[in-house]
Amino acid sequence: MDNDNRQLTDVFKELQQTRMQYENENKKKTKKIYTSNSNNSKKTLTISIILIFLVILILFTIIGAGSISAKDDSVKLYSPETGKKDSISIEINRHRLNAHNIITSNAALETVKQQVIEEKEIPFETLYTERSILPKDEEVVLQEGVNGKKNVTFVRSYINNELSEEIILKEEKTLDYLPQIIDKGTSEFLFKIKAHLNDTLYLTDNSTLYEAMETSSNIIANIPKFLDIKLLDLPNEDWCKVSYDGIEGFLATKNLTSAKISPTMPEKCRIKKILLKLDKTMPLNHSSGLNLNDFKKIFTGLSNDTENIIYNNYEVFYNVDKKYNINGIFLASMAIHESNWGTSQIAKDKKNLFGYGSYDDTPYESSYEFEDYKDSIELVAKVLVKYYLNPAGTKIYDGEYALATYYNGPTVADVNIRYASDTTWNEKVYSYMEMLYKRLE
Repeated sequence: MDNDNRQLTDVFKELQQTRMQYENENKKKTKKIYTSNSNNSKKTLTISIILIFLVILILFTIIGAGSISAKDDSVKLYSPETGKKDSISIEINRHRLNAHNIITSNAALETVKQQVIEEKEIPFETLYTERSILPKDEEVVLQEGVNGKKNVTFVRSYINNELSEEIILKEEKTLDYLPQIIDKGTSEFLFKIKAHLNDTLYLTDNSTLYEAMETSSNIIANIPKFLDIKLLDLPNEDWCKVSYDGIEGFLATKNLTSAKISPTMPEKCRIKKILLKLDKTMPLNHSSGLNLNDFKKIFTGLSNDTENIIYNNYEVFYNVDKKYNINGIFLASMAIHESNWGTSQIAKDKKNLFGYGSYDDTPYESSYEFEDYKDSIELVAKVLVKYYLNPAGTKIYDGEYALATYYNGPTVADVNIRYASDTTWNEKVYSYMEMLYKRLE
């Protein structure tokens, strides 16, 4: 019979033998070191008593459970009714408790309880505020969240150094958390054009700046297509408060876009502002504000410039514009008018695009001769700046000051008074200016 099917009496005998052997060994040890180890004898007695108690407890458990161990499936018992022994079937418990194994395994367990205090973080809370002045779903953190602190007291149970149970006894807060505060956008309009307050926006059509958020209110200004405004506020999705050329008012949002959505708008706005300044009364004693590419664009493909004389000198006109603070387009318009697009005899023979020095009775003979067109362009620019376009005492180029010998004003009509005998000269020159400027569109 294997160990699992041993009789309870056998188990008990084994336990007694183990106990007696254990006591005999202790007695031998006690004889040798009795005087120095009396305390160990007391411990041995205590262990023996515990073992006996465990054995008795196990016996009662087995008997109380009603488990019956037998070799056969049936036994014969005397029956008063029949007057003889009858066979009675009794269920055999084939899974009996192995008391030895139970005692051995439990004796090997080491249970430890430990109380500890640990600092834990308290996660911060996030608070959201809906904002109509932010693009939809965009979030702006107004305040960063900071976790709080707390002391937590635990009781932890370990079996053979492995955590088996953890119980929280108490929690004590030592530092409050700081909530994170976030603004969350709701504006469909700002989301659509990818813009924010204080951004520069552009008009996709001619628009009206009103005093209030209704078309029946007073009109402050009419703003041409392509011009820019600064977005100040967004009271609702249909109206916005803006600043245009230093004037504040309200615009309908339907005609607004941004550079992110319309990348060509800034350039169109720049050109539009230049063209808006084009006027017969515009001052010519200032740079045109155009860049080199603008000059190249203006002078490229001019149908009447058959010899490409004007085109070949576009960079010269640009440099003079910047160096001498004179409108280069005005200067080029003078050259076109005076030389008939560079085809006049004086222009061809003497590289003189302006007929500079000519008198009415001897135009060819009295005109100046230059080595190239650049020299004639630069000389006429310096003469106009020094004698015609600026008031006396105006600081001009190379540390010099304007003499204003023939000064009547800075416009093309003012120059006409002392520069040309033809009273319609200014109108002819301005017509060329207008044509050249509009090539920027």
